[in-house]
Amino acid sequence: MILDMRILELLTSKVCHDLVSPVGAINNGVELIEEVGGDTVGEAMKLIAASATQAARRLRLFRMAYGRAGSEAGLSVQDVRAIAMAHFEGSKTELTWPMDVPSHAIVERRGALKVLLNVILMAEECLTYGGSMKVEAGSEGDPNSCRIISSGRQITISPQSHAAMLGELPVMEVSPRTIQPYIAGTFARHFGLDIAWATLGEGVGQFTCSLASVPLDR
Repeated sequence: MILDMRILELLTSKVCHDLVSPVGAINNGVELIEEVGGDTVGEAMKLIAASATQAARRLRLFRMAYGRAGSEAGLSVQDVRAIAMAHFEGSKTELTWPMDVPSHAIVERRGALKVLLNVILMAEECLTYGGSMKVEAGSEGDPNSCRIISSGRQITISPQSHAAMLGELPVMEVSPRTIQPYIAGTFARHFGLDIAWATLGEGVGQFTCSLASVPLDR
């Protein structure tokens, strides 16, 4: 799998952007202690601790979603699930991920859990005002697929994001808003999975991850 330099730059920018907030809050807490001290130390330390925890969780998530760690064979679904659940702690989106999902057929496919994690991040971006997500088995118990059901006040997936997910958006048109679906779709094709989106009703949408019959991109 070869990524265009523009895609690498956009992905790096996304990672840095998502880390700026917690790291900046840590710096603000330190400055508050240095400038004021006294009674503010306790509150500043709480801010520093909470922000450091958030930054550490995001780093673990990015390492698994974008780095080599998520591509290793024998990856534990429990570890990936724990990283995803920690990411959503205290956020405006609630994630439900049963211990027995996805099926062994999917878990045993190298890179499948990495793809699933990227789809979850893509689904999070579609929940403009937050809401809930649930990882479920495929329809009618299909062992070769799983789905992420998203519910919220407003769910949006733009035509550009959908095209990026499918690999139909030209590289020069990929933007910070469409880099996550582009990366999710690229990983999916590389590891031999298909991703599909469906609107189930007002405020409810579904991403489906299925094992593809096409040869893997190596």
